Amino acid sequence: MPLVILAALAPVVAILWYIYRKDKLQPEPPIWLMKAFGFGVISAFLGLCLSIAICSSFEIEIGESVCTNIPEAFANAFLSAAIPEEAAKLLMLWLLLRKNPHYDELFDGIVYAVFIGMGFAGLENIEYLLGGIADGSWVGIGIRRALLAVPGHALFAVLMGYYYSLYHFGIDRSTKTMIMIPAAPILAHGIWDGIIFSLQVNEVVSVAGIIIFFIFFYKLKKKGKEKIERLMNQ
Repeated sequence: MPLVILAALAPVVAILWYIYRKDKLQPEPPIWLMKAFGFGVISAFLGLCLSIAICSSFEIEIGESVCTNIPEAFANAFLSAAIPEEAAKLLMLWLLLRKNPHYDELFDGIVYAVFIGMGFAGLENIEYLLGGIADGSWVGIGIRRALLAVPGHALFAVLMGYYYSLYHFGIDRSTKTMIMIPAAPILAHGIWDGIIFSLQVNEVVSVAGIIIFFIFFYKLKKKGKEKIERLMNQ
């Protein structure tokens, strides 16, 4: 059990260390970063509640295993995961930053958003790996999620934190930027999960989906890095 939990949290810690090291000028107080991580854990429970409510409203089942065609896969991805999960994370980010005296730099928005995202991803990762103990699949699950799912949540958080800081500090108070605060991470998350959910539809779609996914992953990773560097240099 301890080894499984360690495997689940290792990629989360690696990303947290990376983003913390990037915040060189005025590093955020550890207590506030711990709060952000805790808020991320809370967002996982809130996201699940929202997901159940949304899926019940649309009379769909939660989970990729129920998808039988591509439109259904993307609908499932947005309704059961992207929208409720990113909405929950954004609410936690707003609650954390609205009275945070240390939120005084543009890059801080990305730092706090990533810590919240990793709180979410950490709890989710533990759940998935524990589910694989019985049949011994937890190692494979852990590797796949360390390479794909956990970095995905980090990249969604970078997008959210980037637009949040632009709007908060008055760099860009346009309606477009305000919309992009929730829209950018939701779109990225929905497309990400939609491609993954589509892999089971048929063999041709699976092969094409894998290729498309890694192209999308590369472009999203590049965009995330650009936004990190842009805020660090302002």
